[in-house]
Amino acid sequence: MMTTGDERAIPTHRRVLALALPMTLANVTTPLLGFVGASVVGRLGDAALLGAIALGAVIFDAIFWSFGSLRMATAGLTAQAAGARDSAEVDRTLARALAAGGLAGLALVVLQWPIGWLAFAVAGASPAVTAGLATYFHIRIFASPFTLANYAVLGSVLGRGRTDLGLLLQVAINLANIALTLFLVLGLGWSLAGAALSAVTAEAFGLGLGLLLLRRLGSRPFSVAWAEILDGPAMKRTLAVNVDVIVRTLALVSAIVLFSALGARFGDAILAANAVLWNLFLIGGFFLDGFATAAETLCGQAVGARDEAGFRRAVHLSLGWCLAFGIGVSALAYAGGGLFIDAVTTSAEVREVARRYLAPAALAPFVAALPFAFDGIYVGATWTRAMRNLMLAALLAYGMVLAFVRWSDLGNGGLWAAFLFFLAARGIGQAIAYPGEARRTFPVSADRGGFEVAAAERR
Repeated sequence: MMTTGDERAIPTHRRVLALALPMTLANVTTPLLGFVGASVVGRLGDAALLGAIALGAVIFDAIFWSFGSLRMATAGLTAQAAGARDSAEVDRTLARALAAGGLAGLALVVLQWPIGWLAFAVAGASPAVTAGLATYFHIRIFASPFTLANYAVLGSVLGRGRTDLGLLLQVAINLANIALTLFLVLGLGWSLAGAALSAVTAEAFGLGLGLLLLRRLGSRPFSVAWAEILDGPAMKRTLAVNVDVIVRTLALVSAIVLFSALGARFGDAILAANAVLWNLFLIGGFFLDGFATAAETLCGQAVGARDEAGFRRAVHLSLGWCLAFGIGVSALAYAGGGLFIDAVTTSAEVREVARRYLAPAALAPFVAALPFAFDGIYVGATWTRAMRNLMLAALLAYGMVLAFVRWSDLGNGGLWAAFLFFLAARGIGQAIAYPGEARRTFPVSADRGGFEVAAAERR
């Protein structure tokens, strides 16, 4: 049987890096998949086909990202069960997540026609692009049950602290997708239908591989009785965590949409420049997300083990490493931002505009480090209601700042300043709420400051 390791290992610098770096590498493979897919279809020489697969990728990213709560909630609940050494609850959590993911995926398949109609209407593409998009959409939608079940599997392995398996699964799915796309599109000439079928097959393959790996870890989710899966209090808690994370995610998406929509009002050059700079920020996010995952695992396992000292140390290590990488990524983004801009666009105007706003874009990973780390901490501890409320409060404040930016005619510089304010507001709000949440989780030491406890433990 494959070893699972010590789920309640003491948080250390090495442990944080061992958890974070594999997920950073896994994140890097995702844009590679989109690049290969677009390149393969682009070789067919039809601009409408390339536009269709690009729009299809955006639509499915939006759909599946809306269900990202399944991965996060499963990781947090699994980490707590693993920390408590309750293997039966680990399996029950996975069984509930698989059932929820499978049912949600089947619902997307059943509702594909109204969903597709709405997506195509919003896209507003030409008839040629829409025709290709319809072909791609109505095939790839059948990947939904597999994709959402894979979120459950990924959350389960991450909650156990096996980010190495998370990396293996992500890379396996993406490589299978790339190989099948090359074979079906270029080899057999199946065009967009081949690209869509590649995604369906790769997700199904990934689910089979993930369940096999979990079985070798000793997991038996399909042996869990339905009565245990549908247990009232447990299901209520699972749904509450998922709903909180969904609301938080929708609020985050709203903030991004507002940024893009207002940027578009400043002209095509600024819109294109912001898109280039946004991708620079996303690359930094790959590193930060890895440390957020590490925080989910370590903090969740400490909460499950009722190990306050371990929890406080996990918080400090996660915050420290995330902030350190945020500083490093921001410095690299600023130093190499010009080369990145030149590599992404050949337009002299867009290059000039992007360089003008490089400084705030490069600063964004550092400002985002705090909310990224706290997101992982809050998810691991299942403080999702507080995370949701703080996100909504930050979104409201962000909206007020954006209104001031428009009223004051501060332009694109004001827009980037507003976005930095939004990131900072999230992180500061989470930091302020943290001591109270920690006291509710570990009430025995309610009179002791969290950071002082961690400092005492290190001494």
